[in-house]
Amino acid sequence: MIFSGKEELTHHLKSMVNLSNGSVHLENADKLRGTPLDILVKNSVLNPNGEIRGNCRYIIKSVAQELGIIPASIQDLYHARGHGKNKGYTVPALNIRGLPYEMSRAIFRTAKATDCGAFIFEIAKSEIGYTLQRPHELMAVILGAAIQEQFTGPVFVQGDHFQINAAKYHEDRDKEVNGLKALIDEAIQAGFYNIDIDTSTLVTLDPEDVKEQQRLNFEVGVELTSFVREKEPVGITVSVGGEIGEVGKENSNEAELRAYMDNFNEDLAKVNPNYTGISKISIQTGTSHGGVPLPDGTVAEVQLDFETLENLSRISREDYHLAGAVQHGASTLPSDLFHKFPELETAEIHLATNFQNMIYDSPHFPADFKQEIYAHLRQACADEKKPDMTDEQFIYKTRKKGFGPFRPQFWNLPEQVKTEIGKELEGEFHFLFNKLNAQNTTKYVREAGTPHPITPNLQNEIQHG
Repeated sequence: MIFSGKEELTHHLKSMVNLSNGSVHLENADKLRGTPLDILVKNSVLNPNGEIRGNCRYIIKSVAQELGIIPASIQDLYHARGHGKNKGYTVPALNIRGLPYEMSRAIFRTAKATDCGAFIFEIAKSEIGYTLQRPHELMAVILGAAIQEQFTGPVFVQGDHFQINAAKYHEDRDKEVNGLKALIDEAIQAGFYNIDIDTSTLVTLDPEDVKEQQRLNFEVGVELTSFVREKEPVGITVSVGGEIGEVGKENSNEAELRAYMDNFNEDLAKVNPNYTGISKISIQTGTSHGGVPLPDGTVAEVQLDFETLENLSRISREDYHLAGAVQHGASTLPSDLFHKFPELETAEIHLATNFQNMIYDSPHFPADFKQEIYAHLRQACADEKKPDMTDEQFIYKTRKKGFGPFRPQFWNLPEQVKTEIGKELEGEFHFLFNKLNAQNTTKYVREAGTPHPITPNLQNEIQHG
């Protein structure tokens, strides 16, 4: 059901949510949950009318707040960890690409079942592009999932790899930096109170001096962090992540970490001594995003440098009071390695591609729909196929780009299909939360502080509808 106008929206919510004079009041949460909420969330994404989409998102966010579901920053938890107040777990950061509503619901179910409070939803700058999910939309979907699964408490949503494109930066610095600032502003307005700034693309190994290698990284990082501090709402300190080594390139080392951190902190203090610095640091340890597909479409085994991960995480905590190091590109690692991340006090791990693979490769995913997507990719992404690539390698590398063009079809898959895939994802989340020792972390989140609610803004939602 797609609402034809505001009257139909109001009628749909009758006796569940009262809408009067621009205000939202929840009347019956139990009645709202189930199909009525599913329809509301779907309209927040697919309704052709931007004003209706904006109204749906505003209602979802307002209801969530009434129920104690609060978009929040993980800054206080990471600050506590950086000062030795809790340890022994790794925070899973889960990238939301396909089936965002079902995936988010499965994550919340897992969190409730395992008493996990320290987990992050995220979407990268590149993913926003190819999945066609802007921040305001994704936030509404996630909060709708929380309402549906009766989750309460802080919800951490993160802008992942808000990245500077090095070639575009050197072509037109101001245009590239200002474009990323605009995305940061949009994300914060939507409730993304966790932003991973990635200026590691600007690192150059040409100079011998490591400070000069990292100079653009920390200088542009300071500029963007300062922008975050200017834009964050009163009462919230956005958690900002930094990065010293681009994923898929050379492994990071201690000299790079210290060069980045020492100069970043010094330069940020010059801008404003009261500005809070970064809360964690992403490093390169031998992984690559999505893994490396072999000719048959399987993924090559990765040699992950655990010694570097352990050492740099320890230095970042002990000397800089960060939560620790962040591991990217890990979802395709062998399952028997995940227990090592909490053992080595890895602060956070980013997981994406395997969830996408589970969706496409599920026995419940319609074969004809999958072939329709693959046929589209062979045409639309033909220029991405290198001469030595097999078709299996090409599809593996490009099928992430099927989520955006076929977004309505994904949302309109049969409910039974989406439910079964959601159960499969939930099983994987249980495995990961257990291996990362993320269960029973709600107490740490509560000890770190109470989330500060920001009142939803109807015009803001309509503007970004």
